[in-house]
Amino acid sequence: MNFNKLFTLQKQLDDRIVQEHNLEGEDLFENKLLALKVEVGELANETRCFKYWSKKAPSPKETVLEEYVDGIHFILSLGLELGYTEGVIPTQSDERLTAVQAFHDVYRAIDRVANEKEEGAYLNLIECYLELGDRIGLSLNEIDQAYLKKNEVNHNRQDHGY
Repeated sequence: MNFNKLFTLQKQLDDRIVQEHNLEGEDLFENKLLALKVEVGELANETRCFKYWSKKAPSPKETVLEEYVDGIHFILSLGLELGYTEGVIPTQSDERLTAVQAFHDVYRAIDRVANEKEEGAYLNLIECYLELGDRIGLSLNEIDQAYLKKNEVNHNRQDHGY
């Protein structure tokens, strides 16, 4: 997983959205934080990991993966806003969490980024999100490929007035 490449692709998409939606000079940081929280919630809903009362299986892996990379888009976008795009190396914790615990860690990490806006908090968010991906059965290669595919979809959406 090459974060430098992903940041470059995300910057192109972000720049395009800002230009085409006349958002130059707008502070979108809070919007991106909320969007990320919403995407994480949508991901949790697709995994169904917290639905102890239900016997229904999780959504298909492809659906879960697509929801997961929606979160990657906003995490990258936040990194671009904060200027923390150098030297990001994908790491995962040795800690063995349940998926539910990993979701809680991600939400705490998002709040930490919101409050501190520091590089350490941002890098922790990436680590927590990658750990969550691992807990729900996603490999770094699958995440990378799905991001590239979804980035293309997002550009196509912009082409058609999304």
